[in-house]
Amino acid sequence: MKLGIFLPNGRNGYILSKATSLFNPTFQHNKDISVEGEQNGFDMVLSMMKYRGFGGETGYWDACLETFTLMAGIAAVTNRIELFPSVTLLAHHPAVVARMVATIDDISNGRCGLNVVTGWNKPEYTQMGMWRGDEHYNNRYELAKDYVRALKVLWQEGQATYHSDNFDLEDCACFPQPKHSIKIVAAGQSPAGMRFVAEIGDRNFVTAGIAQLKEIVQRLKASAAERGRAVGTYACIQIIAADSDREAREMTEGLMSDPDTGAIANFISSAKLDTNQGGIAEYMRTSLSRSPEDGNMAFMGMPVVHGSYKRVAEKLDQIADENVQFSKLRGGDSGFRREDIAAHDPRRLSAGMQCSRLT
Repeated sequence: MKLGIFLPNGRNGYILSKATSLFNPTFQHNKDISVEGEQNGFDMVLSMMKYRGFGGETGYWDACLETFTLMAGIAAVTNRIELFPSVTLLAHHPAVVARMVATIDDISNGRCGLNVVTGWNKPEYTQMGMWRGDEHYNNRYELAKDYVRALKVLWQEGQATYHSDNFDLEDCACFPQPKHSIKIVAAGQSPAGMRFVAEIGDRNFVTAGIAQLKEIVQRLKASAAERGRAVGTYACIQIIAADSDREAREMTEGLMSDPDTGAIANFISSAKLDTNQGGIAEYMRTSLSRSPEDGNMAFMGMPVVHGSYKRVAEKLDQIADENVQFSKLRGGDSGFRREDIAAHDPRRLSAGMQCSRLT
């Protein structure tokens, strides 16, 4: 197992609550997390991209550092950790993204992958005149397949002609080419999203309650196997660790006690527009009443593993053993540190805290 972090490059990280410290994202903050993560054995960092936040009293994600620029900066100050910027398909042409990824590949000496975001949040794109119409909800994974094919043609050939329903590349140049294979990750939980990852992706992000993880992972593995492929899973989990189980539970309950209902309402209002059934947007719409373990909306719908440092390590072991072969830890501003768990129970470190990649 390997351990990864979703960087807090959007305002207030991944906590939709007024009961936490509020902050705007800075390069220094994200750099410090990435450097310290690398020093303590973390294996990957990812930055999301949001062109319009969800407001509310906390101004949730209203400020967001641009993902490719951020990861290029972090590439220059790290040596080992993998880097995943996020492309929102409606905002960037694949020929531009192909070159940006190739540049970060060069800066990082082969540590750059790409997170593919199909874009269900309509207000992000209508403000820029980039929304393709509501048919995009159901067509977006076909666009994603086309987009990744265009990227790979440019990466592999350097100069290529590629024509499709969505793109017209005519003798299009993209030099320098990446010197290393670029891993494609995505968050495909709907049937269409899972087919996309099974056909083209290398890893899949899953945001679901602990009890549902195993079933989702098995469906993805079976779908990929039908296509002669092996695709891995990143399970997205929030960690709240403290000196005692009671303290961690109180922290968790405190965050849930004062959610940013305005931001949550804006998020869900946008998610309700998505007609693609069974996906992450539908999952988010039903998360307000869930327990933290099952993914309450105060934690962006992600399941929370809380407890003492030793307890958290034991729970992550159990998740890995019973639900997914490899898990992924999602980070925010919680201050969770791998060395904290190691210090409390070093025997659990290798088994319980190297969460995340299925190969």
